[in-house]
Amino acid sequence: MTRIEIKQHSDKAVIVVHEIYGLNSHISTMCTKLAEQGYDVYAPNLLDRKEPFGYEQEPEAYRNFTEHVGFDKASSAILTLTGQLKPQYRQLFLVGFSVGATASWMCGMSPDISAVVGYYGSRIRSYKEINLACPVLLFYPEAEPSFNVDELIAELRGNTQVQIRKFGGNHGFADPYSPRYVQASAEKAFGRMTDFLNSIG
Repeated sequence: MTRIEIKQHSDKAVIVVHEIYGLNSHISTMCTKLAEQGYDVYAPNLLDRKEPFGYEQEPEAYRNFTEHVGFDKASSAILTLTGQLKPQYRQLFLVGFSVGATASWMCGMSPDISAVVGYYGSRIRSYKEINLACPVLLFYPEAEPSFNVDELIAELRGNTQVQIRKFGGNHGFADPYSPRYVQASAEKAFGRMTDFLNSIG
C-alpha cells in the first residue's frame, strides 16, 4: 500500500504519520475518524514494504525503521507530500504517532504546515531546539520507558508554540488494537486534538 487517501472535498487536509509498524489498522481507523470530522486525510507509507508489521514484531519493526527509514528520510517524505498537496488546501495538518510524531515535529519548521499533533513522540527530546513555524500539540502518557516525561515537558514549556497534555496509560494508549490501549485517555486525546485543529484560523 502506497498510502491511505480519503477525500471529503475539504479545504483542510490532515496527513497521518504512522509508527514503526506502518499503515496498520490503527492508522486506518484514525484516518477514518479524522475524515468523519470533515477533513481530507492522507497517510503515506514511509516503510520499504507494503505490509505493516505486527505488534509482536516490534524489535524487527524498530530495526527496519532505524536502518532503512530514519527521521530525516521520513520527514523529507512528509515534506514532499505537503509540497504536492499545498496548492489544493487552505490548511495542512500533521498528526503523528511515536516515530511519526517525531518526524512530524521536525516538519513543524515548514511554512506549508498549519499545525502539528504528536502522540508519544519519544525522540522529540533529540530535536528540542528546532524553530517551529506553527503551533504544536503533544500528547504523552504518564510515564515512558526511555525518558522522563516531566523533564521533557519542563524543557519544552518555554516554547510558546507548544502545548503538552499527559494522559493515563503507557506508550500506545491511543491505539485500540494495542494491548496498551486506554479508551478514556484515547477519547480525551482525540477530543483535545479536534478542538485544537478547529481552533487554527
